[in-house]
Amino acid sequence: MPRLLGQDEHAMRHAASVVADGGVVVFPTETVYGIGGLTCSSEAIDSIYRIKGRPSRNPLIAHVLDATMARMVVDSWDRLCDELAERFWPGPLTLVLPRRSSVPSRSTAGLDTIAVRSPGHPVARELLELVGEPISAPSANRSGSITATGVEAVMQEFSDYDDLCILDGGASVIGIESTVLDLCSDPPRILRPGSIGPSQLQEVIPSILTERIESQDASPGTSLAHYQPRTPVLLLERTQVMEQLRRSGQSHVVLSHGPMELDADAALLEMPVDDAAYAARLYSALREADQLDHDRIIIERPTGQGEFWNAILDRLQRASAMADD
Repeated sequence: MPRLLGQDEHAMRHAASVVADGGVVVFPTETVYGIGGLTCSSEAIDSIYRIKGRPSRNPLIAHVLDATMARMVVDSWDRLCDELAERFWPGPLTLVLPRRSSVPSRSTAGLDTIAVRSPGHPVARELLELVGEPISAPSANRSGSITATGVEAVMQEFSDYDDLCILDGGASVIGIESTVLDLCSDPPRILRPGSIGPSQLQEVIPSILTERIESQDASPGTSLAHYQPRTPVLLLERTQVMEQLRRSGQSHVVLSHGPMELDADAALLEMPVDDAAYAARLYSALREADQLDHDRIIIERPTGQGEFWNAILDRLQRASAMADD
């Protein structure tokens, strides 16, 4: 099993030394847990891709302490970047910018751009401060599977890596991945929706493209099928949920949006009605449903409206992609 570390000074310094020596560690952020190593270490980047089983075309996000650290890997940082960083950093916003030539191309999946974010979680920030340079990290789960938002999920994902260190920072409070904004596009384009929505970004940038992205090489988390349990997932309206249960002859776990009465042969996981609480619970609920080992997971399509709900729906659609009726 991986080695679980606390948050004391000794644990933080040990994790920082592992990273500084070209190794990888798992650390918490306010969005999800990440598995990271030095952005400018080809050895560390190769280890991340190998441990995750991550496609080489899928770029990583470089985590930075602040704008000053971002400039270590970004070739062009202008006034607009400063305005966005002042408004949203530290926080769940990733900026895609031209990368410095000194950054290994494998850190960015061969792209001339690099994604950078300043996380708000105190453990992540302390790790970055101790290391003193950017740490590239995707989510701490096997490629394509359910994202990890707590140490228990990380331990399950990487149970066969005895030398992997995990910093325990509790449950991720946001629970879905960051918003990714491509500033190399004109006008700027949201590549991945998150808890920071278009209307908030438009307070700084009036014109933003928001069409849904389904290309894996566009940004992390944008492949059509992503965040998926082993159990096939159906995303259905409430009336369709009842119909599916009646006609299918299969066993189901239902993730309902609020209270729901079901037949005795179906398991029910009631999801929160509030958008922030729903997002924070989503991935742990999918893991719980997957472990119940039913034939299908049915997710009741949330009825909430708004930009955060749109980001949640993006994850639900990718989790249920390619499941057949």
